[in-house]
Amino acid sequence: MARKSQHVVPLGNGWAVLAEGRKTASVITTRQSEAISYAKDVAKKQRSEVIIHRRDGRIRERNSYGNDPYPPEG
Repeated sequence: MARKSQHVVPLGNGWAVLAEGRKTASVITTRQSEAISYAKDVAKKQRSEVIIHRRDGRIRERNSYGNDPYPPEG
């Protein structure tokens, strides 16, 4: 199984979860919190990353559930 990041993105008045590189949404919800929960579940199973976007499209937050691409220094 490919480890594709899950993006939570605005879609009209709702929110969608898009796997990296896909054009169709895995799920569409009315609340961002529901989309985030779904994306986290998928990312944990795939050991991948969740990237949460703001309504304007900018990245708000990212969480890794596998091999962290940006491990903390120190």
